Amino acid sequence: MTLTPVLTDTWDKDRSWRLATYERAGGYAGLKKALKTEPADLVQAVKDSGLRGRGGAGFPTGMKWGFLPPPDGGPRYLVVNADESEPGTCKDIPLMLASPQHLIEGVAITSYAIGCDHAFIYVRGEVLHVYRRLLNAVEEAYKAGYLGKNILGSGYNLDVTVHAGAGAYICGEETALLDSLEGLRGQPRLKPPFPAVAGLYARPTVVNNVESIASVPAIVAKGADWFSSMGTEKSQGHGLFSLSGHVTRPGQYEAPLGITLRELLDLAGGVRQGHELKFWTPGGSSTPIFTAEHLDVPLDYESVGAAGSMLGTRALQIFDETVCVVRAVSRWTDFYAHESCGKCTPCREGTYWLKQVLHRIEAGEGQDSDLDLLLDLCDNILGRAFCALGDGATSPITSSVQLFREEYQAHIDGHGCPFDPSASALFAYTPKTRTPGALAGAGAGGH
Repeated sequence: MTLTPVLTDTWDKDRSWRLATYERAGGYAGLKKALKTEPADLVQAVKDSGLRGRGGAGFPTGMKWGFLPPPDGGPRYLVVNADESEPGTCKDIPLMLASPQHLIEGVAITSYAIGCDHAFIYVRGEVLHVYRRLLNAVEEAYKAGYLGKNILGSGYNLDVTVHAGAGAYICGEETALLDSLEGLRGQPRLKPPFPAVAGLYARPTVVNNVESIASVPAIVAKGADWFSSMGTEKSQGHGLFSLSGHVTRPGQYEAPLGITLRELLDLAGGVRQGHELKFWTPGGSSTPIFTAEHLDVPLDYESVGAAGSMLGTRALQIFDETVCVVRAVSRWTDFYAHESCGKCTPCREGTYWLKQVLHRIEAGEGQDSDLDLLLDLCDNILGRAFCALGDGATSPITSSVQLFREEYQAHIDGHGCPFDPSASALFAYTPKTRTPGALAGAGAGGH
């Protein structure tokens, strides 16, 4: 499997974030071609390419654009979701930092294709350095005539506003993002109506992830067939895979969808020296965890789903045998409990109690009934929360209990964490050696 530097092709260049660097690498060829193309043909080209939303859900991007109602003379908007906040997910922020013009060109092409004359990029407020870089990049694009009035003499006008969010994970949910952008408290909206019909300021709106929009220029410049020639039959194209944790060379690896973790680890120098893989996340902390038996699962939407998890944002967090799975899951749960917006009871109350039970088990005060209590709490959240935050909070818990139940039990029986040398665990815990296929069928399907 070979890497495919498309979004990352200029990252190693001097001052890669500058417009001049991007133009030398062929930047804005896609926009020049797009402005001579009918908007409907651009939408069809993105549909034909097979590009699916790179923000986690994997919904076909061109189809999403096609949901907009016919023009009625009023405004319609493009909103880029750059509120990357999930633990382990780190692809959009490096992309905007290293090559913001990829995104800005994508914004211009997409806006033209959907008939939008004002686009918004909603950036996570904590990443001030990225916010400043985007502002400078947008200013460069205006001065070069790629944004503003009469873009490249085409008669098309587009303004782009870069907006810094107020620091809430829930604003990564598209309708909560829209409320935040409007100056309201960031909480998910009831759907329908969907944003395509009544989004920002109650007008038709397309909300796409950074990587989705940044992938558009190359599709337009090189053709839908070029993009769909990579990846798998149903998960086409290239994507950024973020490797973090106990790996020799963590970072961003851009490769066709369908690559495996085994292949990515080979490229990244493997798990850190002297240690072995224990568990990992295929799509960030809100996806069911995998173990070493899943090393050869193709990282595409269908294969990961069939194996019991979700591809999500391709945030591959690698944990070796020194990590306590209970402690890791407890830390993730702390995050979801803290970031719950409180709008719905299952998530607001459920994440609070998940946090309490996990803290009790990790502290050595757990009871035999706590594992069933955890799973019961998850059952009462899954599918009942107002948005996906509640569902995401249950995924690492249910999957880790299924895959590492004996480790949870060791905390309860030993009255402490067996991975903590200062804990008063009553007996030594030796993790079981797992063989490929030993946990066949494990994953989200049993939740």
